[in-house]
Amino acid sequence: MSDARSILLKLRGGEALTEAELTWFAEGLATGDVSDAQAGAFAMAVCQNGLGDEGRVQLTNAMRDSGRKLKWRLDGPVLDKHSTGGVGDCVSLVLAPALAACGAYVPMISGRGLGHTGGTLDKLESIPGYTVDVSPDDLQEIVTDIGCAIVSASADIAPADKRLYAVRDVTGTVASIDLITASILSKKLAAGLEALILDVKVGTGAFMGDERQALALAQALVGTAQGAGCMTSALVTDMNQPLANAAGNALEIIKVMEVLTGASGAAETALHRLTVALGGEVLALGGLAQDAEDGEERIARALAGGEAATIFGEMVAELGGPADFVERWPDRLPAARVMIDIHAGDGGVVSGVDTRALGEVVVALGGGRQREGDRIDPAVGLSDIARIGTAVDDTVPLARIHCASEEDGRGVAAKLRQAFQLSDRAVSPPPLIHERIA
Repeated sequence: MSDARSILLKLRGGEALTEAELTWFAEGLATGDVSDAQAGAFAMAVCQNGLGDEGRVQLTNAMRDSGRKLKWRLDGPVLDKHSTGGVGDCVSLVLAPALAACGAYVPMISGRGLGHTGGTLDKLESIPGYTVDVSPDDLQEIVTDIGCAIVSASADIAPADKRLYAVRDVTGTVASIDLITASILSKKLAAGLEALILDVKVGTGAFMGDERQALALAQALVGTAQGAGCMTSALVTDMNQPLANAAGNALEIIKVMEVLTGASGAAETALHRLTVALGGEVLALGGLAQDAEDGEERIARALAGGEAATIFGEMVAELGGPADFVERWPDRLPAARVMIDIHAGDGGVVSGVDTRALGEVVVALGGGRQREGDRIDPAVGLSDIARIGTAVDDTVPLARIHCASEEDGRGVAAKLRQAFQLSDRAVSPPPLIHERIA
C-alpha cells in the first residue's frame, strides 16, 4: 500500500519509484488525497533527482489515466501537434485545418499564454464569439463532423496534470524535463492520438535557450511518447526571432488568415514553411503520406487550394465565431486605437533579436497575463517585426506597436529598440529547422 510520505522519502533519496507508486501519486493528485505541500515536494524531488526514462513513461501514463481518455471510431487517423512555446508562433491554427483537409482528425487540446509566450487559446478568443470550453463529448462530435477542433482541456482530461502544473508554477519547478514531458504528453495522449509531431523551440524566445537542452527535451518527449504507444517525431526549430512577423493575439490571427487565404507572399513566410514541414512529418507518421516529403506536398496543396481555409471557417462557426469569418476576417478582428512605428537610430542590418523581450513587450501592453486572472486586450501587440538580415532605417521600422494609448506605446518603446542588435554588414538568418528527432 503506497502513501505520499513513503513515496517522497524514496524519491528524495534517489531511489526509483515503481509504476504502482507513480500511479498512486497521480491518482492522489487528481482526487486531492495528495496535499499541495506533498505535490510541491514531489515536483522539487523530481527536479533534483529525475525519474529516468522508464519512470518518465510511467508518470506520463499515470497522469494520462487519471481522468477520461477519448476513444475514436473514424475513417482516418487521429493526429496532433504540440509546440513548447514561443513568440509569434501560430502554427497550430494553420496546421490543424490543413491536416483535416488531408484526411486526418485533429482534437487539438491547447493552452493559454505562459510568461512571455503567446497562447493558442488566447489567440482564438480574439475572434468574436469563439469559445474554447467544450465537453469531451462535444469535442468528439465536432472533430468527427469537421475534422478538427482547437479547444482547452476539460476538467476531466488529465486532472493530475492540472493539479501538478499549478503547483509547479509557484514552486519554481517548471523547467524539469521529466515534468514538462509528462505534462505535455499526458493531455495529448488522453485525446486518443495515433501520431504526434512535436515542435521544440530553441533560441532567445524559447524556454529552452540552449540547443543541448532543447535536444534533450525533444529526445525525452519522443522517447516517452513512443514508450506510451504513440508514433511521434520532433523538429527542433528556431526561436531566435518571432516565427511570424507579428506578436499579439488578433495580430497573429491576421498572419494565420494570410496563409490560409493565400495572401501575396504568404507562401514564402517562415509560418507557412514550418507548417508544411510539421504537417508533412505527422502525415507520414499517420499513414496519410508515403514519407515526409509527400506529406509536405499534400499540406501545401491543402493551403493553396483553400480547403484548409474552408475547414478553419467551419471550425470557427461551430465553436461560436462568425459564420463568415474566412470571407470577412479583416472586419471581424479587434484593432488597437493607436499604432506607433519604432525606428532604429542610425539604421543598419538586424543581426540579432532578443525575442523574449519582444514577448514581454506584448505582455506589458496588455496582450498577455502578468498574473493569473488578468484580462487580455486582444488587439495590442507588435506587427511588421524586422527579421534577422533585414536592413532598417528611418523608412523601414524595427516594428510597429499596436497599443491602447500613446502613453502605453512610449512606455515600451525603449525596451523594443533594445531588443534588436544591428550590424553594418550583411547578416544571414538562422536556419528555421535545427534538428529532426525520429
